[in-house]
Amino acid sequence: MTTQEVADKLVSLCREGKYDEAYGLYAEDAVSVEMPGVPNEITKGIDNILKGFENWANSIEEHHGGSVGDAVVAGNHFMVPMTSDATFKEIGRCKMEELCVYEVENGKIKKASFFYDPSIFGG
Repeated sequence: MTTQEVADKLVSLCREGKYDEAYGLYAEDAVSVEMPGVPNEITKGIDNILKGFENWANSIEEHHGGSVGDAVVAGNHFMVPMTSDATFKEIGRCKMEELCVYEVENGKIKKASFFYDPSIFGG
């Protein structure tokens, strides 16, 4: 798949709430990078990334809403703005805005980097 095709597929799956399927777009050796100082700041390998997603999803008590914007593609990278509004079991309700930047290699997401204000989590 081209970078545009990966971007379009990721946006479509996320808008449908099919996050498990979206992770199928990742390479086996993909890297996920969160903001500095956040737990699991760098996660390597799709199995570890999936485990981290499962832990995050299990920490949510209630979803209140969110959005997935349109992808902007530049070369082998694309960016998608996303928002979420959720109540977490341990920290309460958080409204989050983030920019998700992806690097595509050989038709798969090789690196995902997430940019947001980590203070929303009480840090």
